[in-house]
Amino acid sequence: MKQRQPDPRKLDVADAAAAALVLEGQWSVADFERLAEGVSQDGDVAWSVRGQLRPVVGGDAEVWLHLAARAKVWRECQRCLQPVALDVEVSRPLRFVADETTAAALDANSEDDVLVASRNLDLHELVEDELLLALPLVPKHERCPRNLPMAAGDVAAEPAPSPFAALAALKRDSKR
Repeated sequence: MKQRQPDPRKLDVADAAAAALVLEGQWSVADFERLAEGVSQDGDVAWSVRGQLRPVVGGDAEVWLHLAARAKVWRECQRCLQPVALDVEVSRPLRFVADETTAAALDANSEDDVLVASRNLDLHELVEDELLLALPLVPKHERCPRNLPMAAGDVAAEPAPSPFAALAALKRDSKR
Protein backbone atom coordinates (compact mmCIF):
# COMPACT_ATOMS: atom_id res chain seq x y z
CA MET A 1 0.00 0.00 0.00
CA LYS A 2 1.37 3.41 -1.01
CA GLN A 3 1.83 5.83 1.88
CA ARG A 4 0.07 9.19 1.50
CA GLN A 5 2.30 12.28 1.36
CA PRO A 6 1.80 14.65 4.33
CA ASP A 7 0.05 17.96 3.75
CA PRO A 8 2.73 20.69 3.61
CA ARG A 9 0.19 23.13 5.08
CA LYS A 10 -0.22 20.91 8.20
CA LEU A 11 3.10 19.19 8.77
CA ASP A 12 3.82 17.29 11.99
CA VAL A 13 7.43 18.34 12.54
CA ALA A 14 8.38 15.50 14.90
CA ASP A 15 6.94 12.84 12.58
CA ALA A 16 8.65 14.42 9.55
CA ALA A 17 12.02 14.40 11.35
CA ALA A 18 11.57 10.83 12.64
CA ALA A 19 10.74 9.58 9.14
CA ALA A 20 13.55 11.62 7.50
CA LEU A 21 10.76 12.92 5.29
CA VAL A 22 11.65 14.77 2.10
CA LEU A 23 9.01 17.04 0.57
CA GLU A 24 9.36 19.37 -2.37
CA GLY A 25 7.11 21.37 -4.59
CA GLN A 26 6.26 24.69 -6.17
CA TRP A 27 3.80 27.39 -5.27
CA SER A 28 2.98 30.50 -7.27
CA VAL A 29 4.60 33.68 -5.93
CA ALA A 30 1.18 35.35 -6.27
CA ASP A 31 -0.19 32.88 -3.67
CA PHE A 32 2.02 34.45 -0.98
CA GLU A 33 0.15 37.50 0.31
CA ARG A 34 3.09 39.36 1.88
CA LEU A 35 5.71 38.30 -0.67
CA ALA A 36 3.48 39.35 -3.58
CA GLU A 37 2.85 42.82 -2.13
CA GLY A 38 3.39 45.84 -4.37
CA VAL A 39 4.57 45.10 -7.91
CA SER A 40 2.66 42.36 -9.75
CA GLN A 41 4.30 38.96 -9.43
CA ASP A 42 4.70 36.01 -11.75
CA GLY A 43 6.66 32.80 -11.48
CA ASP A 44 6.92 30.16 -8.81
CA VAL A 45 8.57 29.50 -5.48
CA ALA A 46 10.46 26.20 -5.63
CA TRP A 47 10.87 24.70 -2.16
CA SER A 48 12.05 21.56 -0.42
CA VAL A 49 12.22 20.37 3.16
CA ARG A 50 14.05 17.43 4.71
CA GLY A 51 13.43 16.13 8.22
CA GLN A 52 16.21 14.84 10.46
CA LEU A 53 16.63 13.52 13.99
CA ARG A 54 20.10 14.22 15.40
CA PRO A 55 21.07 11.87 18.24
CA VAL A 56 22.22 13.44 21.50
CA VAL A 57 24.28 11.52 24.04
CA GLY A 58 22.27 11.17 27.24
CA GLY A 59 19.17 12.92 25.94
CA ASP A 60 16.37 13.01 23.42
CA ALA A 61 17.28 13.37 19.75
CA GLU A 62 17.12 16.90 18.31
CA VAL A 63 14.40 17.58 15.73
CA TRP A 64 15.57 19.41 12.59
CA LEU A 65 14.09 20.49 9.27
CA HIS A 66 16.34 21.62 6.45
CA LEU A 67 14.47 24.18 4.36
CA ALA A 68 15.46 25.37 0.90
CA ALA A 69 13.47 27.78 -1.28
CA ARG A 70 14.12 30.03 -4.24
CA ALA A 71 12.04 32.49 -6.22
CA LYS A 72 12.18 35.54 -8.44
CA VAL A 73 10.37 38.36 -6.66
CA TRP A 74 9.55 41.76 -8.11
CA ARG A 75 9.97 44.89 -6.02
CA GLU A 76 10.18 48.62 -6.73
CA CYS A 77 13.75 49.89 -7.18
CA GLN A 78 14.41 52.53 -4.55
CA ARG A 79 16.55 54.59 -6.94
CA CYS A 80 14.55 54.75 -10.17
CA LEU A 81 11.15 53.53 -8.86
CA GLN A 82 10.89 50.97 -11.68
CA PRO A 83 10.25 47.25 -11.13
CA VAL A 84 13.34 45.19 -10.33
CA ALA A 85 13.53 41.38 -10.33
CA LEU A 86 15.28 39.93 -7.28
CA ASP A 87 16.50 36.35 -7.17
CA VAL A 88 15.90 35.23 -3.59
CA GLU A 89 17.30 31.98 -2.25
CA VAL A 90 17.14 30.42 1.21
CA SER A 91 18.88 27.33 2.53
CA ARG A 92 18.51 27.00 6.26
CA PRO A 93 18.53 24.31 8.94
CA LEU A 94 15.83 24.87 11.57
CA ARG A 95 15.88 23.23 14.98
CA PHE A 96 12.57 22.51 16.69
CA VAL A 97 12.02 22.26 20.45
CA ALA A 98 9.06 21.56 22.72
CA ASP A 99 8.26 25.04 24.10
CA GLU A 100 8.84 28.80 23.81
CA THR A 101 11.08 29.00 26.90
CA THR A 102 13.48 26.40 25.53
CA ALA A 103 13.39 28.03 22.09
CA ALA A 104 14.22 31.47 23.52
CA ALA A 105 17.07 30.09 25.64
CA LEU A 106 18.63 28.13 22.79
CA ASP A 107 18.09 30.84 20.19
CA ALA A 108 19.97 33.38 22.31
CA ASN A 109 23.04 31.13 22.61
CA SER A 110 23.09 29.54 19.17
CA GLU A 111 23.79 30.44 15.57
CA ASP A 112 20.95 28.11 14.52
CA ASP A 113 17.33 29.18 14.17
CA VAL A 114 15.24 27.56 16.90
CA LEU A 115 11.46 27.27 16.61
CA VAL A 116 8.73 25.61 18.64
CA ALA A 117 7.67 22.23 17.23
CA SER A 118 4.14 21.93 15.94
CA ARG A 119 1.87 19.12 14.86
CA ASN A 120 0.42 21.48 12.21
CA LEU A 121 3.33 23.52 10.82
CA ASP A 122 2.33 25.49 7.75
CA LEU A 123 5.31 25.16 5.40
CA HIS A 124 3.73 27.71 3.04
CA GLU A 125 3.87 30.32 5.80
CA LEU A 126 7.39 29.28 6.89
CA VAL A 127 8.69 29.50 3.31
CA GLU A 128 7.15 32.97 2.93
CA ASP A 129 8.69 34.15 6.22
CA GLU A 130 12.15 32.91 5.24
CA LEU A 131 11.99 34.45 1.75
CA LEU A 132 10.86 37.79 3.19
CA LEU A 133 13.82 37.74 5.59
CA ALA A 134 16.16 37.04 2.65
CA LEU A 135 14.98 40.08 0.64
CA PRO A 136 17.36 43.05 0.58
CA LEU A 137 16.37 45.97 2.82
CA VAL A 138 16.70 48.36 -0.09
CA PRO A 139 15.76 46.71 -3.39
CA LYS A 140 17.54 48.30 -6.36
CA HIS A 141 18.92 47.56 -9.79
CA GLU A 142 22.66 46.97 -10.15
CA ARG A 143 22.42 49.66 -12.79
CA CYS A 144 19.10 51.43 -13.33
CA PRO A 145 17.72 50.98 -16.87
CA ARG A 146 17.29 54.69 -17.46
CA ASN A 147 18.70 57.94 -16.09
CA LEU A 148 17.34 59.04 -12.78
CA PRO A 149 15.04 62.08 -12.91
CA MET A 150 16.31 65.28 -11.32
CA ALA A 151 14.18 67.63 -9.27
CA ALA A 152 13.83 71.20 -10.56
CA GLY A 153 15.68 72.52 -7.49
CA ASP A 154 18.72 70.35 -8.30
CA VAL A 155 19.63 72.40 -11.40
CA ALA A 156 21.18 75.75 -10.50
CA ALA A 157 21.18 78.62 -13.03
CA GLU A 158 24.64 79.72 -11.94
CA PRO A 159 27.15 77.95 -9.75
CA ALA A 160 27.03 78.72 -6.05
CA PRO A 161 29.79 81.05 -4.86
CA SER A 162 32.72 79.34 -3.19
CA PRO A 163 32.80 79.77 0.60
CA PHE A 164 36.53 80.35 0.27
CA ALA A 165 35.91 83.28 -2.08
CA ALA A 166 33.64 84.81 0.57
CA LEU A 167 36.40 84.39 3.18
CA ALA A 168 38.94 85.99 0.83
CA ALA A 169 36.58 88.96 0.37
CA LEU A 170 36.27 89.36 4.16
CA LYS A 171 40.04 89.22 4.52
CA ARG A 172 40.46 91.96 1.87
CA ASP A 173 37.83 94.13 3.57
CA SER A 174 39.52 93.79 6.96
CA LYS A 175 42.89 95.06 5.55
CA ARG A 176 41.38 98.34 4.42
